[in-house]
Amino acid sequence: MRIVFMGTPDIAAACLEALYAAGQEVCAVYTRRDKPVGRKQVLTPPPVKTAAAAHGTPVFQPRTLRDGGEDERLRALAPDLIVVVAYGCILPPSVLAIPKYGCVNLHVSLLPKYRGSAPVQWAVLNGDAETGVSIMQMDAGLDTGDVLACEKVAIGPEETSGELFDRVTAVGARLLCETLPGIEAGALTPAPQDHAAATAAPMLTKEMAEFRWTDTAAHIHNWVRGMNPWPAAWFVTSGGRKVKVLACRVREKTGAPGAVLDVKPLTVACGEGAVELLRVVPEGSKPMDGAAFAAGLRLKTGDTL
Repeated sequence: MRIVFMGTPDIAAACLEALYAAGQEVCAVYTRRDKPVGRKQVLTPPPVKTAAAAHGTPVFQPRTLRDGGEDERLRALAPDLIVVVAYGCILPPSVLAIPKYGCVNLHVSLLPKYRGSAPVQWAVLNGDAETGVSIMQMDAGLDTGDVLACEKVAIGPEETSGELFDRVTAVGARLLCETLPGIEAGALTPAPQDHAAATAAPMLTKEMAEFRWTDTAAHIHNWVRGMNPWPAAWFVTSGGRKVKVLACRVREKTGAPGAVLDVKPLTVACGEGAVELLRVVPEGSKPMDGAAFAAGLRLKTGDTL
């Protein structure tokens, strides 16, 4: 099939590489504009642009598709299918109508659950035992189209969002390639989503990452996993110091919320249960294990963190 690919971050680049490997004809790639990155604000291309350039595929980076400015070019490209993976721009009806087989989107959840920009993170934040990947026929709504194919992915009890994202990326790239022949053959039966069962997966913010010791140990554990690698879960000590937590473990202990139950390993009581802090980043410091952090603060059992 003749494909126009639209995507931006690493997951999209992995899917694009899978399409190349499968022998699909990718005639053009659309991605977001280059952005300044790092302290020196070096203008950096999106991963998809880098992948496309390596294969000699034309790359286009319009600010938007909603003004009709790309409609003529897309019609001239004459794609059989537009494939969208984490593009970051809304496709208007004029674009959706161009390809012979329409536009399909790879979404990393089992739709209609977790529509939105952070489905993998919210699955972990909510302590779900599984998530998945959906290939959806796009319509004018946000992640509302009929589902053409899906595959479940189990979530490990200690797995972080970053680790899970790597696994669902691999599953998604494979499922996308496996689904394309069925689209071309007209052999797939689109399954309408149950819109009443839809849930949202909004973008994460640094403020969302805060937790409190009055939260349950299960909630804190999920928050730490779900906010890793970004923005990283954090709490404020009784002394007003911000501390990020990169890894923790639930413990069957009890005490007043925030009470230090042990220092080796550093174990802190929660609203229900307790957590052992495995890896932390105190404000202005480098990552360290919980015991080193406790030693630095000269914490002892019975103190309040």
